[in-house]
Order: sequence, then C-alpha cells, then structure tokens
Amino acid sequence: MIDGFLYQALVYITAAVVCVPIAKRLGMGSVLGYLIAGIVIGPSVFGFIGKEGQDIMHFAEFGVVMMLFLIGLEIEPAHFWKLRSRIFGLGGLQLCLTALILSAGLYYTFGFTWQAALGAGLALSKSSTAIVMQTLKEKGLHATRAGRSAFSVLLFQDMAVIPVLALLPFLAAQPGHSSGWAQAGLLVGAVIAVVVAGRYIIAPFLRLVAAAGLRELCVAGSLLIVIATSYMMKLAGLSPALGAFVAGVVLANSEFRHELESDIEPFKGLLLGLFFIAVGASINFSLIAQQPLTIFGLVAAILTVKACVLMVAGRLFKITLDQNFIFTVALSQVGEFAFVIFAFMGTLQLLPGSWIDIMMAVVALTMSTTPVLMLINERLILPRFGTRKTTEQDSDDIDVSNQVIIAGFSTFGSTVGRFLRANDIEATILDNNSEHVELLRKMGFRVFYGDATRLDILHSASASEAKILVIAIDDQATSCKLAATVRKHFPHLTVLSRANNNFDAYALMEHKVERVYRECLDASVRLSVDALVLLGFRRYSATRAAQKFIAYDEAAVQKLAQHRHDQKQYIHTTRQEIEMQEQLLANDRAAIYNLNDHAWESNNGDEMEKGTD
Repeated sequence: MIDGFLYQALVYITAAVVCVPIAKRLGMGSVLGYLIAGIVIGPSVFGFIGKEGQDIMHFAEFGVVMMLFLIGLEIEPAHFWKLRSRIFGLGGLQLCLTALILSAGLYYTFGFTWQAALGAGLALSKSSTAIVMQTLKEKGLHATRAGRSAFSVLLFQDMAVIPVLALLPFLAAQPGHSSGWAQAGLLVGAVIAVVVAGRYIIAPFLRLVAAAGLRELCVAGSLLIVIATSYMMKLAGLSPALGAFVAGVVLANSEFRHELESDIEPFKGLLLGLFFIAVGASINFSLIAQQPLTIFGLVAAILTVKACVLMVAGRLFKITLDQNFIFTVALSQVGEFAFVIFAFMGTLQLLPGSWIDIMMAVVALTMSTTPVLMLINERLILPRFGTRKTTEQDSDDIDVSNQVIIAGFSTFGSTVGRFLRANDIEATILDNNSEHVELLRKMGFRVFYGDATRLDILHSASASEAKILVIAIDDQATSCKLAATVRKHFPHLTVLSRANNNFDAYALMEHKVERVYRECLDASVRLSVDALVLLGFRRYSATRAAQKFIAYDEAAVQKLAQHRHDQKQYIHTTRQEIEMQEQLLANDRAAIYNLNDHAWESNNGDEMEKGTD
C-alpha cells in the first residue's frame, strides 16, 4: 500500500521542486509556488496527501512553531525599544481599527453575536508573518521603510496573540460562570511557566549541552527546547506556536541566542516551505463551491478593509506613497494565528462549526492572494503611481560647483565623500531617495535630492565644469544608464564607478567606463594580506603580492569582459587566466627584491625574523 512517512515526504518535496522553480521563473516568487504545490497535491485536487488533512496540519503547525521561535529570538530588548513607536503606534492602530471595522461588519451583516464578532474581528485583523517576511526578503524589500514598518506591525500582532487568547474565554463564558477566569488563568500560568523555565531550566540546560562540545547535540538540544515548550502549551489546551514564540522571546537576550539561531536556521527554509504547502493544501474547494458568494465576498471585504486601514495608517506615519503601497499590499492578508484563534473559538463554542470551516477557508484564500497582489503592485501599480510620484517630486536647486560629483550616497558613496572632505576636497552629492537625503542632512552632510541619470540634474550640478564623476549607486542598471548619459553628453568627465561583482563590472565596461572598482576585491585582498602575515610572511612581501594580484586580476577582467555573453569561451578564458595568474605570482615570489625593505615591518622586526622570503 502506498502510504506512510516516506510517501508523504516524496510527495511534498516533489511538488515543491517542480512548482517553486516554475513560479520563480515566471516572476511570482517562491511563496506562490509553494501554495500552488499544496493546492495540486491537496485533497481538493489530486489528493496525494491526507484527505482528512491531519498530516497537512501537522506539517503546518510544526512549521509555524519553528518560525515563531526564530521570530521570538529576534526580539532583543534594545532593538525592540528602538522600534517602540512603530510597534505600538502603527501596529496598535492597525490592529484595533481593523478589528473594530471587521467586527462591526460581521455583527450587522451576518448576525454574529457581539462576542463572536469581536473574536473573529481580532483573528482576521492579523497578518501572516511567514508569508510577508519571506516575500519581502525575496524581493529585497525587508530593509526598506515598508519592510521595517511591516515587521513592526507583525511584531505587535504576534505579541497581541497572548491577550487575545486570554480574552476569548471571557467572551465565551456564561454570566455567573467562572470558566473564563479559569481559561485565562491557565493561559497566564502557562506563559509564566515558560518564562520561568527559560530562566532557570533552559539556560542551565543549554550550558550543560554546550559543555559536551558536540555540534549535533547542540542542534538536538535546540530542537528539544522548541518541542518541549510547544508541548507544554498544547497540554494546557493552547497553541504550541504561542509556546515557541514566548520561549524565543525569553531567550532573545541570553548568551545562547545566536547559537540557537544558527542551529535552527537550516530547518527554517524547509519548514516554511512545508507551511506554505500546507496552507495551499488546506483550502477546501468543495466548501468554496457550495458557498462561493459568502466566501469570496468575505475575502474581498477583508482584503479591502485591511488595505484601507493600512493605507491610512501608513500615511499617518508619513510613509511615502510607493513604500505605502508595498506596506499595504504586503499586510492585507489574514495570518496563520487566525487558524489558532478560530480553532480555539470552536473549542469554546463561540462560533458554530459551519462558520469555523468558512473562516478557515477565507483565511487560507487571503493568504494565497498575497504573492499575486505583490506581483500586481510591482508590475502595474508602482510604475504608474509610486515611481511617478518620486520622479515628479521637485529636485533640489543645486547652488554649488565642485570638481567632483558623487551620485549615490549610501555606505560606499559616503565613505568616498568623507575621505575627500577629510582631504579638503568638496564634492557635489546627489541622491534620489528623499528619506535618505533627509537622514543624511541631519547627520551634517550637504546632499541634494535629484536623479543623477537626468540630463537637467547633471547640468544643474555643473557636470560640464567638473572633472570627476563617482558613480556609487546601489542599482547596477541605474549605474549603467548614468554612465551612458555621461559618455554622450559629458565625455570630458573621468568616471569612477563601483561594481558589486565581475559581471556588473563587465556591464559598465560596455558603457566605456574604464575605472571600475569591485567592492569585494580590495576587502578580500586586504584580508588575505593579513592572513599571510599571521602565517609568518613579511608584510612587505604580502603587500607586494597583493598589489601584483590586483594588477593581474584587473587585466584578466578586461579580457573576460569580451567573452561575458559566451559561457563556454568565458569559462575557458577564466581557467587560462587563473593558471597564468598563479604562474606569474609564483615567478614574483622567486624573484629577489630589495632585501632591506624593513620600513614595512612592525613589532621591532619580529615579522622580519619570521620572514619566508
């Protein structure tokens, strides 16, 4: 009989391996790929996995448990305190306003009791931490204003689960009964037990495990902590994921925080993938077919209400239009904790079983819409509204004329600017991120807002009189566009440009940029020099070898750039260049240079005595 763990594992992994790459290739992201994989293998389509859904929800539960433990570990008190205004202000506003509107809608439209409407409204006001963080990370948006604001809201929502679960028993309790207090007391007691265990049991346990010095034992110990705290919560009739989250928060400021993260991180991606597959597989299409108007009407209403509240909240907290679109779309779905809250409401008989099933389907559908809505926002909305607003924003009047112009003033550009200013060379600094410009001005830099790729901005910055243009822009496509504009209209300018890697350097070379500086090259060679010195080489010898290596490598890049579009020839030339570089460096080592180059040495000649020349 085809059954059992191996069969289930084969089905899950095969579905993920087939669907996710296709979704990524189509630009839809891995989350939507996992969701589609779950739908395909789920009970409603091919039925490859658990028709009763038990296996699916076991995978989903464990995925959420692991994810929330890691999120809890990230809530370091100092970091939490920095974000307090966004967490409590933005997060609190979103949760309370959304819950109020949705509760009123359920009460007046579907005839829910006020208790059931409030509980359901609180459940539906939450967003999916797993889907949002994974999607933002894949698209490189987690460090943007939208990404940071989304994380703050999600953090508040995750913390609010504890009081929400504590409130539900009171909503379900009959007048004169003490069951609400008993349930709330059980919840508070379980949380306190996890906190006490984290301080007086888990920490000593981890020290004992670490003393053994076995990596595999440390990993097992980390998993044991997550599973044990989750099981403790389950015995109390509460969410295992809540137990893992509390345990993570308790250990966030311990000396084992980073070790726990590194132990569990390898499981994170796989478990999140399984969680997304489980969400897709849990969508009950037969129920949707029976009540399509009710379910799709609820999905549309919830997405609309949440989007409106998020948009208003974002504007109140002065998030720019393009970032606000990302923030709104990312958080418009209902989160995984809604499964927990609705299951608890079913246990408390706050809602009948038929409505619990409908709400579970609605939650799963809203989660499935997120990757699609993010794609629509990225392809259709932002190009027409978000970026247009940025482009049409008035640029600053540039009233200075300097020999050097720096385009882009992030970490790379600011380092160049500070070094030049320290040597009495003033530069005209341009940056097209308005929020970044405001922050830099507060730090004391005179930065002008403007898009350096625009010809009028370059004229305003006196590019016709300048001598040097430093391209320090993060986005390589924008750097190439700027290089092409400068070469056409300001050919006298000497262009010095950053490049993230060799292939970015090749693209700039095609635009006649001869002075390209690869970020990784100098730092990695400096590290290599120090490594040689620590191994006994004289510093002069190591430094001379480094200079030769850089010269040979830059010459090789010029040759490789000619073959960047021919993979076979590129690989062949790369192998030849590596062999030639190693031979040239070997010849250099065999040559006898100045034997009295002691000015490079330090520590009273200790390095010279250990020299290997």
